[in-house]
Amino acid sequence: MERSGKQSGKVIALLLAAMLGLAACDSQPEYSPKPRGYYRIYFPKREYQQYSADCNYTFTYPTYAHIERDMARGAKPCWINLQMPRFNGTLHLSYQPITSKKVFDELIEDAHTFAFKHTVKASSIDEGIIHYPDRKVYGIYYTIDGNAASSAQFFLTDSTHHYLRGALYFNSPPKLDSIKPVLDFVKKDMAVLIKSFKWKE
Repeated sequence: MERSGKQSGKVIALLLAAMLGLAACDSQPEYSPKPRGYYRIYFPKREYQQYSADCNYTFTYPTYAHIERDMARGAKPCWINLQMPRFNGTLHLSYQPITSKKVFDELIEDAHTFAFKHTVKASSIDEGIIHYPDRKVYGIYYTIDGNAASSAQFFLTDSTHHYLRGALYFNSPPKLDSIKPVLDFVKKDMAVLIKSFKWKE
């Protein structure tokens, strides 16, 4: 009887030790969230090339980009896409001839409407005047801040014969914090494109 009592005591002691061990394992370690991180981005050296196809315009664009004809349904001649695979982005360029004052007014209104349709997600939309009278290049540059699908848009025209609209999109969820470094880099090359833009005679 005494022996079985000792054995019972050992079993109880082992069970208690096991339960304490399990309880210790079950306790959660203190957790502190790590700050969100993003991939390190390596920017290419700035080098440029000339675009001069069978369209009524020419401009300088970065060598890290390549140009494709716009194959979307309803695309017109001289609609092109400046593809930036390194940044998963596209600058869509769409050209329209101006055939009347009514058409010109409609194109200008469309540019304004397309830019301001991002108002829902944008924190602000700023307009900058583009004015190069020596080349007859005029227009408006729209800076769209916030988590909008398009972060920058513009249109260029000579006011009488030619009109071209540009819209920058990234093929990723619109999170300004993550794309801002790339956006700032690409915007500088968009400025080069606009400054070098010319209509062909």
